[in-house]
Amino acid sequence: MAESLHLLKLCVGAESVEDLLDWQRTHPAPYPTGERRHVTRMWPKREAEVLAGGSLYWVVKGVILCRQRILRLDEIEGADGIRRCGIVMDPEVVRTEAAPRRPFQGWRYLEPKDAPRDLPKAREADTALPEEMALALAEIGLR
Repeated sequence: MAESLHLLKLCVGAESVEDLLDWQRTHPAPYPTGERRHVTRMWPKREAEVLAGGSLYWVVKGVILCRQRILRLDEIEGADGIRRCGIVMDPEVVRTEAAPRRPFQGWRYLEPKDAPRDLPKAREADTALPEEMALALAEIGLR
């Protein structure tokens, strides 16, 4: 069986994890089971590893703050006839330790060893460091 691999994605337009949760609540899930789907242009070449227990880690304002377990990848064909990847996720959003990331386009692979740890349930209400401070700490090798 393949080892797991995660995806990393910018949560564009969100100011906080609460913004992501609000957006997901106000945009009905395409599935009756409540799964969530994010559509992206590129299909992961390392699909088997992503589907072997990977999560989509969300970067909010330059900091990884949460993740959602990836359930499957659906092929979506847009009105323009272009094939896209529908990343189908568990509706549960798991908050993580804050981990700064610089901006990037699309998504990136995230090795399990580089993924931030999940926050204990008692710390889920913690807020992230200000972006400038988080980036400064990352530059000197601290998280």
